[in-house]
Amino acid sequence: MLAGRLGLETARIPHKDRYGLLWLSRGKLGVEDGCLVFETAGDGTMPAGRYGLPHQSVSIVLLGPGGSVTHDALRLLARHNLSLMAVGEDGVRLYTAPPLQTDTSALARAQMRLWADAKEGRLTVARRMYALRFGETLPHRDLDVLRGIEGARMKETYRICAQRAGIRWDGRRYDRKNPGSDDVPNQALNHAATAVEAAASIAVAATATIPQLGFIHEDSGLSFVLDVADLMRAAVTIPCAFKATAIHQKRPQDSLERLTRRLVGETLRREQVIHRMIEHIQSVLREED
Repeated sequence: MLAGRLGLETARIPHKDRYGLLWLSRGKLGVEDGCLVFETAGDGTMPAGRYGLPHQSVSIVLLGPGGSVTHDALRLLARHNLSLMAVGEDGVRLYTAPPLQTDTSALARAQMRLWADAKEGRLTVARRMYALRFGETLPHRDLDVLRGIEGARMKETYRICAQRAGIRWDGRRYDRKNPGSDDVPNQALNHAATAVEAAASIAVAATATIPQLGFIHEDSGLSFVLDVADLMRAAVTIPCAFKATAIHQKRPQDSLERLTRRLVGETLRREQVIHRMIEHIQSVLREED
């Protein structure tokens, strides 16, 4: 291919040597003199100004609210195998994410081999996921038993988090046909879960793993996304939901969904949750014991 006006068709830095995710919002992503440029009005984390971006050393650009992109920028991103995802504030929604063309299919192939081994491989990954959540490797080798242990421990987690937030908790309830009929804490949990699942979708897309092949969840088309989201249920989903409930009780005029989404978003960014999810995916899909 000819160099063209976007600059020399040069380097392909391997994704394992790149810096990962670049968050942009409230600005225009374009090209100037063959380089990626972002001009922003400022978003609280990035001051207003014009920035040259290291497009050869980043894997994914996450473009948030108020962001726009030029055709030239899309061409440059594609040429350097840099994926662009349109996301909500702080990653609490994922609107579109073209497949990331990674340098190697090793992680996806490992996921496929482990998932295809229904007797041992799936159980191995499921036990690793529970170990990340509970801080210990459970000795049980039956998935139904592990799910039962999870249920019991989550009930206690709900109770403790509700007590810390100072709210009343009467148990987890969810009516899929009428989610608005649930009490405030359960509605907040639904909103928080949706936000964390969006973050998990970003992590799964960033690792080019297969969303449909879950190890604990099985039926959903986003089974692996739900598996990854659950890794953060006790650390992010429940505490943010109950904190939002406590705030809503004091300010009932505020939107519960917005309160919950903002609290989750702030936590995702502050605690670098998506980066942690990516590391967890790499960890649970390793094929050695």
